[in-house]
Amino acid sequence: MPHIHTEPGQHDITASAWIVREAEDAPKVLVHMHRKLEKLMQVGGHIEIDETPWQAMAHEIPEESGYSLGELQILQPLPDTPVVSGATVHPVPAIMNTHMVSETHYHSDLGYVFVARDKPKSLPMEGESLDLRWLTIDELANAALNGTALQDVVDIYRSVVEQVVPVYHRIDASVFSVDKPSRSLLDKN
Repeated sequence: MPHIHTEPGQHDITASAWIVREAEDAPKVLVHMHRKLEKLMQVGGHIEIDETPWQAMAHEIPEESGYSLGELQILQPLPDTPVVSGATVHPVPAIMNTHMVSETHYHSDLGYVFVARDKPKSLPMEGESLDLRWLTIDELANAALNGTALQDVVDIYRSVVEQVVPVYHRIDASVFSVDKPSRSLLDKN
């Protein structure tokens, strides 16, 4: 999706899916060749003005990777999903960052970490990159050295594999609702 804010100094909110598959020799991370930037990157995109961050993940993941939420586990700091009356509970991002996209535009990104047991059952949607790659961190680092991947993608994936995957709790990603809240928290009933 295009940038929502286009004036100098404005920024957009994005959501990223950092997807890891535990392989026998070393964990593999999913990247795709971004069609416009021509760099290997994580799956994700802009959070539109009419959607929640989790709704953005729910459509970006199948669009760009072919995975459905039911094929993935999301890593969370707590073992159980909190319950909040009157609100729709979403998963907690594992990493958040703000980065420059150009000299006058930046993105604040909510990064969700997922574990996949298998490769996706479907292909990315029409018009999306079909160049999906499962790489080890070392292979991704080499891709950054030769200019094929972005260094921040390597750094974040390294943190994900070393710091998040070993300690966070795995929860079926489909348990989180993509629905908007059913009522206002200000309602008395």
